Amino acid sequence: MSDNPILVATTRTEFGKGAARRARRAQMVPGVVYGHGETTHLDIPEHDLFLIVRGNKNALVELKIDGTSQLALVKDIQRHPVKRNLLHVDFLAVKAGEKVDVEVAIVVVGEAAPGTTHNVEEHTVTVKAPATDIPEAIEVDVTGLEAGTVVRVSDLVLPANVECELDAEQDVVIISELAAEPEEEAPAEAEGDAE
Repeated sequence: MSDNPILVATTRTEFGKGAARRARRAQMVPGVVYGHGETTHLDIPEHDLFLIVRGNKNALVELKIDGTSQLALVKDIQRHPVKRNLLHVDFLAVKAGEKVDVEVAIVVVGEAAPGTTHNVEEHTVTVKAPATDIPEAIEVDVTGLEAGTVVRVSDLVLPANVECELDAEQDVVIISELAAEPEEEAPAEAEGDAE
């Protein structure tokens, strides 16, 4: 029925570090789903969760908890600082059609005018989007843009029903001239010429 990945979770009845360690030894990730006035503590199969979140930090999943279904958005993942394995996950319970605040990556496409480069000022933007239709990224097309051009939040092309939460005048991408590269043999002369 749902196009969202399904995670079969079990309600956690034990709490504390010992319980979390036992869950992790059993290849389960402790987690919590909150929202709509309720909080439920869960254990989620680590491998299944990893496959869902590895390429999408705003993954929408269908949690199957003790026979019931709940749409939920991955809100936060804690990873081990060295091993990078999943230690804990927070989900936000959502309903179809409900709008949620999420961070979405900015992706630059195209080539700016010759002799220019682009600088990304905002690598992510916070948007309000339908929980069931969160964009994976927002593209900024810099094709042919000249030096001095500034792409602002107000210039972003957002999908239908998606609103950006940042100030409309916030710079996102700036096109600037490529700095002339000094000749390798004489860096001191190049500095003198620049002044």
